[in-house]
This record gives sequence, structure tokens and C-alpha cells, in this order.
Amino acid sequence: MHSSRSPAGFRLGLLTATLVALVATGLTAIAPAAAAETPLSQGRSATASSTEGGGYGAGAAFDGDRGTRWSSSAADPQWLQVDLGATARISRVVLAWEAAHARAFTIQTSDDGSAWTDVYSTTTGTGGTQTLDVTGTGRYVRMHGTARATGYGYSLWEFQVYGSGGAAGTPRPKPTFTDEVTHHEFQANCSWTADRPDDPIVYPGLPGASHMHTFVGNRTTHAGSTPASLLSGGTSCTNPHDRSAYWFPSFYKGDRLVRPTGDQVIYYKSGILEYWRVQPFPQGLRFVVGSPSATLEQFRDSPGAVEGFECGDVSRSWDIPRQCPPGSQVNVRYQAPSCWDGVNLDSPDHKSHMSYPVDGYCPAGHPVAVPMLEFKIAFPADGDLSQARLSSGRGYSWHYDFFNAWDDPAVLDALVTHCINGGLQCNPRGYDLYKPHRGAALTEDFELP
Repeated sequence: MHSSRSPAGFRLGLLTATLVALVATGLTAIAPAAAAETPLSQGRSATASSTEGGGYGAGAAFDGDRGTRWSSSAADPQWLQVDLGATARISRVVLAWEAAHARAFTIQTSDDGSAWTDVYSTTTGTGGTQTLDVTGTGRYVRMHGTARATGYGYSLWEFQVYGSGGAAGTPRPKPTFTDEVTHHEFQANCSWTADRPDDPIVYPGLPGASHMHTFVGNRTTHAGSTPASLLSGGTSCTNPHDRSAYWFPSFYKGDRLVRPTGDQVIYYKSGILEYWRVQPFPQGLRFVVGSPSATLEQFRDSPGAVEGFECGDVSRSWDIPRQCPPGSQVNVRYQAPSCWDGVNLDSPDHKSHMSYPVDGYCPAGHPVAVPMLEFKIAFPADGDLSQARLSSGRGYSWHYDFFNAWDDPAVLDALVTHCINGGLQCNPRGYDLYKPHRGAALTEDFELP
């Protein structure tokens, strides 16, 4: 006699019988694996009381990489804190200690980074990986160590904070490549447009108030330039979407003004170790790099990498070389800060809203990593340069200004994503000559594909 049971009903019955059998034998069915929970602290801005040295910065404990670590100096007390970006409910903290761990420490939370509340405390820390169930709220979370277990400092592979809330969104994840990453940059190639005693950042609306500046990029830059006026202006940059204004003190050989010829190279790079976290500049951001009143020591010891002046066999000169071989030219390179406070497009001193990274990571007060600009300007001057100078003074008074005006934020984002986050060495349309298989960010007409 044939059963009238449907195939679907048969399968359901078989599944039920199987589950009953499992329960009867003391076994349970295996549930599907859940996705790993991402810490609220992952990739967030961090600071510390001290670091052992380069490569052991605070951010290394929040990068999700068990191969990097924060390490402090060998003294008590020390602390390591993370900015979650907004208030969060904290339910769990995981500390993955290196051998140099804390014997006595507290976990603390804070709304403002000043007043702290203890949510965990111990004087018998054992090191290893500690999972601590805690209850608290705050934007900031820190480990405050008061007694070391070894003669070394405090060292954490990872400091993970779990809970709910915090800043919206997840920082850009680290991409996976099959080829070696040696660069993370693209070029903005822009030629000369004007020489004017104007500075629309330092002296807005005051034509003639500044020393002479040489401008590249936007063709309309003047003392009264605004984000709107720049966006409606033309550009000398190879990429027509880059209507940003770039300027620097003019170069003189004696009394003769020497203009840079041809395209000048302005690199957009990563200034942080985790290059995949760099985000595009916000529209209208502007800042000044360096100072016309800097001393030689201040120029040389800037927190950013300073290549200084070079010509012929001369390199890393902190002043304009006194002699350059015939047919050569004077190059100058100087890196900009690349961490933004995430709020202000400018500040009273035109610098405070920006910061240089600390040990390769953005500090808590400036948590947003943006492209690191590096101007590489070439002045066609050779021979006797003993009378050469900048309009601002000696060579170490070198400085420059940037006023962001990319007319299509999606184009800038594509270049940042493909070239900086993607670990490439790109030209102005986002093509890496050495890795052609990776393609380009933009078409040959500099448009989005």
C-alpha cells in the first residue's frame, strides 16, 4: 500500500525524529555559526601616557591585528585610552596582554576624557587574555595601570571594548591584496597660475596683505576666494575635478622671481600606518602647513617628514643650497598633517583643527585620518644661489596652504579608495603603472567608470 505522505512531510518527520534521537542521547543540534562581533573600539582613535618608541603607538592596540601592540615606557603609572566617538554602554572589555602585563590596574569610563569612573579594578592581574564583564557608560574607555608585573612597561596586543552605541559606522576594513603594498598614494599634477601678495586663508578679503605667493591649481584664487568661488573656477590641474587651491611663498634669485615650470607634484598619501582607514577631505577644508617665522631647527624637526631642499647631489638641506649644478633645479618637499578633528573646516590659527599622527596613528583629539599632502615643488634655479630667498625669508621659512575644492566628492573618494586605501602608486586618474592589473579609479577622461 502506498503512503499518502508528501515528500516535504516525510522530510519534516525525519528531521523531527533525528532531533528526538539527539535529545535522547544527550546531544544537541548545532546552531549555525554567528558572525563575529566587532568591538566598538576597532579602529577608533587612541592615546596613551607614553610609548616605548616608533611602531608601538596607542592605536596598535585597537587595530584588530594580534601582530601589533602598544607598549609603554618602563614606569608606573601608565594608561591607554580609546575614543569610541560617542557615548556607549560598555558590557565587556577584552585585554590581550603581551608578557609585560599589569599586576594592578583599573578599567575606567568617561564622558569627557577628564572625569573617570572605575568599572573594574584588580591588584592580582595575571596577564594573558582577560575577558572582563563590566557595566558602565562613556565615550572614552581606558586601562589605567598602577603596578607592573615585570621590569618592562605595559604592553597590549589588543584592547577590545564591546557594548552598544558609540560612533555610527565602522572604520574602513583592511583590504586583502595578492601583491606587495609599497605605496599608498596618488598625484595631483598642477601648474603655475599666478603670483599674488594674497592669502585667502590667513588674510581673507585683504588683497595685498600677504608676502608674495605662487599659486597652482585653481585659476581664480585670490584674497577673496571662498569654497563657492573655487568650485566655479577653472583649474590648471591634470584632473579637471581638482579645483583646489594650492600656494606657497614665491622663490627669488636676487630680485628675479623664479616661477615653477610645468606640472608640480602634490602627493595625496597616507600619513598613518593603517593606510586603508584614510578618508577623503571634506569639502571646504583648509589649512596652513609650516610657518614663515620658523627657525631652521623648527623646520628640520617638524613632526612630518621633511625632505627639505635638494639639487644635484645636495639633499635634505634645511635652507636653499648656495650652489646648484648648471641645468639642475631646486626641489623642496615638506609633508602636511593628516589627522582632522572631524568638526572644523578651519581654526583661528589655521592649524589647530589638524594634527600630525603620533607613532603612526591619529590622536584622540583629531581622530579622522585624511590624505597626507606632500608638496614637491621645482624651481628652475641653478648656479650661484647665495642670494636666493623666499618671499617669506630664508629657505626654512618654507610653508604652504591648501583649500580643498574637488568639484565632485565621489571622484576624490574613488581616488582615495583605489589608490591610498588600495595600496597603489597612482597617477592623477588613479592608475598604477607598475600594477596595471589593478585597473584605474577613473576613465581616461577622468570620470567615474
